[in-house]
Amino acid sequence: MNSYRLIFLFSLSVTASILFFFIGGCREDYSPKPRGYFRIDFPEKQYVSFDTTYPYTFEYPTYARVIPDDRPSSEPYWVNIDFPQFQGRIHISYKPVHENLPKYLEDARTFVVKHIPKADAIEDSLIYRPEDHVYGLVYYIDGMQAASSCQFFITDSTSKFLRGALYFNVTPNNDSLAPVISYIRDDIRHMLATFRWK
Repeated sequence: MNSYRLIFLFSLSVTASILFFFIGGCREDYSPKPRGYFRIDFPEKQYVSFDTTYPYTFEYPTYARVIPDDRPSSEPYWVNIDFPQFQGRIHISYKPVHENLPKYLEDARTFVVKHIPKADAIEDSLIYRPEDHVYGLVYYIDGMQAASSCQFFITDSTSKFLRGALYFNVTPNNDSLAPVISYIRDDIRHMLATFRWK
């Protein structure tokens, strides 16, 4: 029995020595590193004109594609501006106005208000260019879980109305998307500054 006890004590002392070596070797407290994200390389800003048979024209970035909206629910002159490398898309819908402008304005406001539960802040910016008959609002929506980070509408106030919304084809995490959102918001500002009715 003494030999078993001796083997047990020897095993216990070896195990304790190994544990002491590993635990004693750690001089700093361990703290996990924050989750990292891939570096995003942004292309140089260059723009091209979207000037077709549509009742409007604007400039969009060369790294984006303007494609007709082919969903069954889409209407004439609806397009999507795709940003393939960022998995982003601006949905553009156009409506002719027939004494129903207040309804379209309220619809645009309602789409923005739906983001309030997930938004930290919603900032709006007025679009007012009477010389081009371009009036509207841009809404910048901040918040980690907000589905859309930018929405806007433009009207000539009498016969035309256009609405746009930026979405990403990823789970909303606007903290990690912040650089891309800021980059595309600049493109939206340029698009709206060059927007003209035909």
